[in-house]
Amino acid sequence: MDSIKIFAPATVANVACGFDIFGLAVDNPGDEVIVSKRNDNQVVIKEITGDEGKLTYDSSKNTVTVPIIKYLQKIGSGQGFDIVLNKKMPLGSGLGSSSASSVAGVFAANELLGKPLNTKDLLPFAMEGERVACGSAHADNVAPALLGGFVVIRSYAPLDIFQIKTPENLYVSIVHPDIEVNTKDARHILKNEVSMKKAISQMGNVAGMVAGLMSSDFDLIGRSMVDLIIEPIRSILIPQFFEVKMAAEEAGALGCSISGAGPSIFAFSEGREKAEKVIVAMKNEFTRVGINTNTFVSSINNLGPKILD
Repeated sequence: MDSIKIFAPATVANVACGFDIFGLAVDNPGDEVIVSKRNDNQVVIKEITGDEGKLTYDSSKNTVTVPIIKYLQKIGSGQGFDIVLNKKMPLGSGLGSSSASSVAGVFAANELLGKPLNTKDLLPFAMEGERVACGSAHADNVAPALLGGFVVIRSYAPLDIFQIKTPENLYVSIVHPDIEVNTKDARHILKNEVSMKKAISQMGNVAGMVAGLMSSDFDLIGRSMVDLIIEPIRSILIPQFFEVKMAAEEAGALGCSISGAGPSIFAFSEGREKAEKVIVAMKNEFTRVGINTNTFVSSINNLGPKILD
């Protein structure tokens, strides 16, 4: 193949209690990237759509190209590529927009070169896109976008990740309000230390979430969706957060929290019908105060990136 079109999915990172260690992929939205071989060794961004002119065409600074460049250096390839990036989700949404671009780009390059690396081995390169985006090469967005499903990052040094099985009837409702939260700012306001009491409670919730997902115990999943460390701080950046959370839970959600750095908010529900009711309730709280939203309802996406053309 000389050209390929790849879709990479949006993701929900942190998943309430699992800051920088939990992430899951959803069916939509996502980014599309077209990667074509060149006759030289340059990696060139030819076109970007859907970003309102906000993203750079500098290949050394864009999240879609930096992972490709790092990947080519690692495998010792002199192949060049032309890139067309179609942003299909908003920037600064808390849905892993930069991760989807990073994953789609490096996945496409690996496919075009005959898969010299397996998919999981592409993760460190995709993480370099996150370093460009927010200054930290964290994996809680790129790992699920690349591998699909629900991912746990057990360790960063050395990098150690694994996937856990989730209930088939678990659905995610996501509302994205028409406001922007800068990921770097959202990380900057976090405290570097937490109390022993909060740390113990948070670890209990992390363990409960893993156990609940693996055993399809929806009540345990809901009880574990408590974030004592990150949500209380980041929620101040999101208008109507507590009203939206309360509306989701009153509509029957298992639990509700911030997606990634925000401003998107997600909720878990048992079954699509319940998830559809929950998303209406969440949207209505933003509408009531004049904030426009985009909404999505999805099961857990276990596929990750897929070839479109």
